[in-house]
Amino acid sequence: MRYQQFGNTYMVRIDLGEDIIESLKKLCEEAGIRLGRVEAIGATDHAVLGVYDLQKKEYYPEEINEFMEIISLNGNITAMEGKPYIHLHGLLADQHHAVHGGHVLEMRVGATCEMFVTVLDGEVKRQKDEALGINLWTF
Repeated sequence: MRYQQFGNTYMVRIDLGEDIIESLKKLCEEAGIRLGRVEAIGATDHAVLGVYDLQKKEYYPEEINEFMEIISLNGNITAMEGKPYIHLHGLLADQHHAVHGGHVLEMRVGATCEMFVTVLDGEVKRQKDEALGINLWTF
């Protein structure tokens, strides 16, 4: 991963074989980012996308192990238990232009990932909501 800061925005290049979530956590630790917005494009050769089942309080994962374009990767950076919390959703296109999407549980770069991280002032923390089974923003 390589990055450069321009004002309150980081341009980030995540390289072949690197894990997107772990790379983003590393950036947050190195740069002291506690709150931000993420948008990216690129390619992946391994991803696990999930759709949440509110009744069962679990994600139904789809594991994808083929080269796919990342046509949209969006999310946010907050904090939970003193550590960066990365929340991403992604849309991927396969070789037949079929789209797969959902909550990003795992994603490895298949060629490159070009990402913008916009840093916001302040910090928003997360706390588990037992009724929903997910970690929500707390203000």
